[in-house]
Amino acid sequence: MMEQHGPGILMAAFVIVIGLSFNPFAAHADEFHWGFKKSQNGEPPNAGGALEGLLDDHGAIYKGKPDKKIAYLTFDNGYENGLTESILDTLKKEEAPATFFLTGHYLKSAAPVVKRMVKEGHGIGNHSFDHPNMAKLSPAGMEEEWKKFDALLKKTAGVERTVYARPPEGIFNEEVLSVGNALGYRHIFWSVAFIDWYADKPKGKAYAYNELMNQLHPGAVILMHTVSTDNAEALPDFIRDAKKQGYTFGSLDELVMEYEDIQLGLAN
Repeated sequence: MMEQHGPGILMAAFVIVIGLSFNPFAAHADEFHWGFKKSQNGEPPNAGGALEGLLDDHGAIYKGKPDKKIAYLTFDNGYENGLTESILDTLKKEEAPATFFLTGHYLKSAAPVVKRMVKEGHGIGNHSFDHPNMAKLSPAGMEEEWKKFDALLKKTAGVERTVYARPPEGIFNEEVLSVGNALGYRHIFWSVAFIDWYADKPKGKAYAYNELMNQLHPGAVILMHTVSTDNAEALPDFIRDAKKQGYTFGSLDELVMEYEDIQLGLAN
């Protein structure tokens, strides 16, 4: 499996260039809760013109090209429920890269698992240190959340810093995106998701598998939570069956490079 962290640091250059074009202290304060109508029949979801424009203005991404059968696996980890090791086993067996968006609590409580993620070439994303509503923080508060996480990640796993950020519960505003850009972070949202964050309310393997397969579309950025037994059990069959449909699995570095190529083409 290819190493993700070297290329990931290169992505910061793109983000910093974006950040230089905006004043992070002049951003709008409107609060958004990320959401969309679920994909059906392989058609990518659409966030709507205004939100699409806001994301593009700040280099934020939630899906890839609609004509390429590539999917991108991402996981949000607020705490460990004893399932991430099996998920990592599946990813290793299927040679599928993933990015794990972690919190400070996860870094402190599951350091060996984090080290394994890094060792096996997966990306680490910044899900904030304390999992707050980022849209309610001051710019200084946002910076503290991201940088405090990065400092502990470096101490824990030797990763210099993160480049990809994801706001807790998908709550953000333009200021979050703009301040993040100025600090070298690019926000990654998602285009496939379902209710899977209740560790004590399993719905069964078939539930997770059907949600994943029914929402799958070219360029899908898939969000799953690692606390769900449903996800851990469904992931092997999902990856194998998606491959049978012609899908491959890419890294977020590859997604960003693709996005930059698209934007460059639009500018020419």
